[in-house]
Amino acid sequence: MQTQNTATTKKPLLNNVLKLFMAGMVLANIAGNMYGSLLPLYLKELNANVVQVGLFFTLSRIIPLVFQILGGWISDSLGRLRSIAMGSVAGVISYIGVILAPTWQWVLLGEGLGAVTRSLVGPSYSAFIAEQSSEENRARVFGAIEGIFMLVVIIGPPLGGWLADEYGFKMMLICAGLLYTMAAVIRIGMARTAAKGSESNPEKLSLGNLKGKLSALTGLLLAGGLITWLLITDGVRDIAYTMSFTLESLYLEEIGGLSMREIGLLASIFGVFNMVTTLPAGKLADAKGERVAIVGGFLLDAIGIVIFLEVYTFWGYAIAWAIFGIGVGMMSPAYNSLISKAVPENLRGTAFGLLHSSLGLFSLPAPAIGAQLWDRYSPQTPFRITIGIALLTIIPAWLKFKTPEEKQASKLTLTEASVTSET
Repeated sequence: MQTQNTATTKKPLLNNVLKLFMAGMVLANIAGNMYGSLLPLYLKELNANVVQVGLFFTLSRIIPLVFQILGGWISDSLGRLRSIAMGSVAGVISYIGVILAPTWQWVLLGEGLGAVTRSLVGPSYSAFIAEQSSEENRARVFGAIEGIFMLVVIIGPPLGGWLADEYGFKMMLICAGLLYTMAAVIRIGMARTAAKGSESNPEKLSLGNLKGKLSALTGLLLAGGLITWLLITDGVRDIAYTMSFTLESLYLEEIGGLSMREIGLLASIFGVFNMVTTLPAGKLADAKGERVAIVGGFLLDAIGIVIFLEVYTFWGYAIAWAIFGIGVGMMSPAYNSLISKAVPENLRGTAFGLLHSSLGLFSLPAPAIGAQLWDRYSPQTPFRITIGIALLTIIPAWLKFKTPEEKQASKLTLTEASVTSET
């Protein structure tokens, strides 16, 4: 008699759909990272001063305040892949605008279209990954995905810095635009396939539908629970980090004396250390709870900024960027996992969009404030404020970032302890 193997074949952590999905994401975001960290220097080349750079980043954040919510709603209604494909078309047009811009003010128009792209793609990205995983392995899936995603930081900034140094910003932007167009082709192909299968029955886009989803999410935000504290804590951190790190490349060039190539290489170092951290961090979050990984990331971020302000050599900054990479790698999978567990599946796109919009609203004036602090006091001032806020947010994160399952387990533990003490 033939012996039948009863052992179940272990499924791969990432399915084929996720792998193709990530191929498009990696190409698109290599393009974005080729110029993202160098954008302040591009604005400076177009005759913008430090205060104008701060104003640019403040104004460029206005459009996502509206479109993040609408993008999340479109994602929930029409489907994740349709929303991403629509955003990709806007992204291709955005690159054309940035490349042809004669002044820094015109770059703002191109970035406005880029904000539409991010608003349509961003909420769908996290929601799509959550739907391709189970609650038991969700943080690990996010960790693996974000580890792959870090290829964009390892490849993009050094490539962009080299191209900008050798051939100028315009040629670098043209190369980035071509990579993004390749990604758009992949995404549109996936959306066309999904339209015949998993996304063949989209909901109708209507004001009533939008009102219903926003009403449900507003209730979650105002309930005083996990989503409320995620919004408050991340909002405060976003203000602090936006205030300082939009000026990061200017600081590295003017204070640290680094070249564009070296600035790009720092981003690559960040990516390498982030990549090797995300999967173990996802496993940690699945095993011990998301708040453990998040609090560890908060602490490492603060340590990294302290080092950043105390060094003046490339290798000193490299240590700081390595610590940043580990810190973000610790918290990012856990954050996405925590949000996806706290929100019903049919509201995830809108939830990610609403949370991002709320954070953008909080931090809207932050780049301009950071530029004023730099100009009036010192370049170090906005970064020092960020250190204090990074440390303070550890407290609410540890006390409040608990899933319903963790809260129930805590109650059972307290009950058992009470019974034991009574006997």
